[in-house]
Amino acid sequence: MNNPSLIDHPQVARILFHPRSEQGYPPSQGGIELHFPVTGEVTLGGRLYRATNSEGPLMLYWHGNGEIAADYEDISTFYTEIGIHFLVVDFRGYGVSTGIPSGTALLKDAVAVVGLLNSIVGPHLPGMDALFVMGRSMGSAAAIEIASRCPEKIKGLILESAFSDTIALIERLSGISLQGTDPSMGFGSLEKMRSIQIPSLLIHGQEDDLIPVSDSQDLFDACAATQKQLVRIPHAGHNDLMLHGMQTYFESIGRFVATIYNS
Repeated sequence: MNNPSLIDHPQVARILFHPRSEQGYPPSQGGIELHFPVTGEVTLGGRLYRATNSEGPLMLYWHGNGEIAADYEDISTFYTEIGIHFLVVDFRGYGVSTGIPSGTALLKDAVAVVGLLNSIVGPHLPGMDALFVMGRSMGSAAAIEIASRCPEKIKGLILESAFSDTIALIERLSGISLQGTDPSMGFGSLEKMRSIQIPSLLIHGQEDDLIPVSDSQDLFDACAATQKQLVRIPHAGHNDLMLHGMQTYFESIGRFVATIYNS
């Protein structure tokens, strides 16, 4: 990214990020609350859900811009029941995380969390021997950043309802015209995918009108991996993939992780 000023502009940050607190949520019933000191001033909160067997892969998950880690309490069981440890981490300002969200912070924090996994997650998962990274919607930018910056540390990349064009996304969310804006001022996800060679799975709702499925198609086409797949969920929009394709969704993830992990 040549110029990150656009994704860090306060007005744009208010469009892209909608932080909310975990206050009012009940304590996790099955998760372990963790804290990642990504800078001297900022700590991110996360919830770790362990599969029955301590051995096995870990899924590091980055949620959407209107969600928090606590929202995944029930969904976590779909991962743990198929032997995947599940860790969802909040953006700055979300859940119990401190700080103020911004585009550049999202990318830097994602890489920082990967660097802290051994010391913070390791004691809870002594048998964990593989890392997969997944990002949904806004979280896809974090997942792609990790895959492009730390390919040697992860086995596979999964993207759900991912966006390829930051400028177009801001325009759709705000109604503001950014015609003529340099694409390099965005997250640069499409360009990063051109260098990603690790196995990749993309999942998108066929009827998504917030982030069109063509964005995932563009990311898929750009991805340099020889092992890659794009799964389209019929009739699904941006926030109802589970409603229209839960079986396809989790079967795709489970098969992808199992194939890579056991290879």
